[in-house]
Amino acid sequence: MLVLVINSGSSSLKYQVRDVAAGSVLTEGLIEKIGMGNGGDGDGEIEGPRDHAEALEQVDAAIHAELGDLELGAVGHRVVHGGERFAEPVLIDNEITRAIERLNPLAPLHNPANVLGIRAITKKWPDLPQVAVFDTAFHRSLPEHAWRYAVPDSLYTNHGIRRYGFHGTSHEYVTHRAAALLDLPVDEFDGVIAHLGNGASVTAIRGGKSVDTSMGFTPLEGLVMGTRSGDLDPSILVFLGRSGWTPEDIDTMLNRESGLKGLAGNNDMRSVVNASEAGDAKASMALAVTSYRLAKYIGGYHVAVGGAKALVFTAGIGENSHQFRALVADKLGALGIALDAGLNSQRSKEPRVISTPGSAIPVLVVPTDEEQAIAEATAAVVRPAG
Repeated sequence: MLVLVINSGSSSLKYQVRDVAAGSVLTEGLIEKIGMGNGGDGDGEIEGPRDHAEALEQVDAAIHAELGDLELGAVGHRVVHGGERFAEPVLIDNEITRAIERLNPLAPLHNPANVLGIRAITKKWPDLPQVAVFDTAFHRSLPEHAWRYAVPDSLYTNHGIRRYGFHGTSHEYVTHRAAALLDLPVDEFDGVIAHLGNGASVTAIRGGKSVDTSMGFTPLEGLVMGTRSGDLDPSILVFLGRSGWTPEDIDTMLNRESGLKGLAGNNDMRSVVNASEAGDAKASMALAVTSYRLAKYIGGYHVAVGGAKALVFTAGIGENSHQFRALVADKLGALGIALDAGLNSQRSKEPRVISTPGSAIPVLVVPTDEEQAIAEATAAVVRPAG
């Protein structure tokens, strides 16, 4: 089956066409500046598509130019927030679209854009099956003691305030690949998976299921990220509010000006590592804070899973920054973890072990592929539906 995978943002639309049976990418691309055109002012800037429907026309033209008149079997959408309703991928109809839209307040930067992508496909190809694959779905297995916040129950019952977790599509994909690498049935895999990119989260996996995860009600909680603060004392926000900061000021600061950017002045891990190696004290402190935060979570999640059988690094930083992996591992000596410096420094696109034979817990690098996971999930939903 050929599946068009759509990751729709507020001003961008990323796409891939994948052959699910072959596990291959036939074509891919990114449409940017949606709704941000210059209005024909003639200033030399490239005018973006007016809306997601027009962006989809560009996608259609690009696919046909590259692949000819191929027949798509389905479209798979990455949807960031599935709330408590969606615990698995679902075939989209009008009611499902409206249900996703009702979750907009929980993910105001993401779900509205996801809905725009769904409606654009529905308008252009009304008979093409569409499947929603939710970032939160894998974490619906969290026990209540893990997803509850210690706040008045009315905040949960009236407003849905609880831990949801994100990056679930990646965490689930990597769980299966890590179990296969260790020659374990997935339901016997207990481990800790660190998805480290500009957004970062770590998940405790027990019996192949998510039992705790660092991101919470929003993707802000947890680890230090590229521009996000991660965990901090909530009273800081009360203090800032009383000092004249608006909610918008606080939101911008926490989500766009904090993390590596706030500590080191740059949200790119490669640049921060290079600056640290050149003697930049702020960069070195940023790496110390970031690696320490992750190491603390790994230690806690080792307990949560009853003793991890593996520590797994994935996503852009997790897969490519051997320096950051080493910084984290150096803080995990109490768990008996030891990296093989040679294996750790090697670059590869293949799943691999980077720990020494004597390491108490194997350390793996397993490349993630969220688009493949979405394509596979889409095909699995569409085939039984006929």
